[in-house]
Amino acid sequence: MKLQTQIPLKKETKNQIAYQSKILLLGSCFSENIGDKLSYYKFQSAQNPFGILFHPKAIENFITNAINKKEYFSEDFIFQNEIWHSFDAHSSMSSVNQNDILKNLNSTILATNRALKEASHIIITLGTSWVYRFIETDTIVANCHKVPQKKFLKELLTVHEIAEGLDAIIMLLKSVNKDISVTFTVSPVRHLKDGFMENMQSKAHLIAGIHQVLDTQNVSYFPSYEIMMDELRDYRFYAEDMIHPNKTAINYIWERFIETWFSDDTSATMKEIDLIQKGILHRPFQENTEQHQQFLINLEAKKEKIQKEFSFINF
Repeated sequence: MKLQTQIPLKKETKNQIAYQSKILLLGSCFSENIGDKLSYYKFQSAQNPFGILFHPKAIENFITNAINKKEYFSEDFIFQNEIWHSFDAHSSMSSVNQNDILKNLNSTILATNRALKEASHIIITLGTSWVYRFIETDTIVANCHKVPQKKFLKELLTVHEIAEGLDAIIMLLKSVNKDISVTFTVSPVRHLKDGFMENMQSKAHLIAGIHQVLDTQNVSYFPSYEIMMDELRDYRFYAEDMIHPNKTAINYIWERFIETWFSDDTSATMKEIDLIQKGILHRPFQENTEQHQQFLINLEAKKEKIQKEFSFINF
């Protein structure tokens, strides 16, 4: 008896992710779920240099600024609730010290410029089509930083605007790195603060916009949202807030991602690293036993084997 419909995924053959790959992840909080997995398995990866960016315009703006090496100045920040913020970045980049946020954003921009030129893969996770326009400057912001809502206009990006923005992102990336592999996905996290119907409309715009780009550009799409909605269509796969995927759902989507993007050799190395990671976390009842000392010797041998093959890996 078949109790689940499964989305057919085509194995990626040209641009598979390997341990030699350099991966940059941008976008919503789900990109950090995948980024954390890549980090755990010791891939050369980085995620959200400016913090979580929820919508396409914020990501387009960040990539544009990184490629152009934008320099931030003190007048670019706002002071809200005793903290300095940038409308271009997530609140995780904010600081009580203006010099700190200034230095941090400028150094991050330069680091991202280098990362974009060196990356073999970029994975962009789109979260929402809803954006907020700061009335005073008539600009769409990445984060409102709890500035009173009356100072913003809430807008829904059209499918055309999203496709146009994604086209711009691809052209910008290819202008500095013609061989970069670009993958888009839609976050399975539901933005219910916008409303139930509004969230569905938002996700539909994202999916339609991405598929317009897929028809004209040589980029990839991974169906994170569709897997959550179809294969995991049960509230037992959600966290307690009934909005975010829980650990089981994240692991399931990650396994489907592995099936699509990783070779058998890479998967085998990941299993070795998983054993090492679990060994590092292991806490014995008696540390001084001969059995545990032998366990530590074997663990070190496994580390040395991996590090001999991949010199950039550190445990």
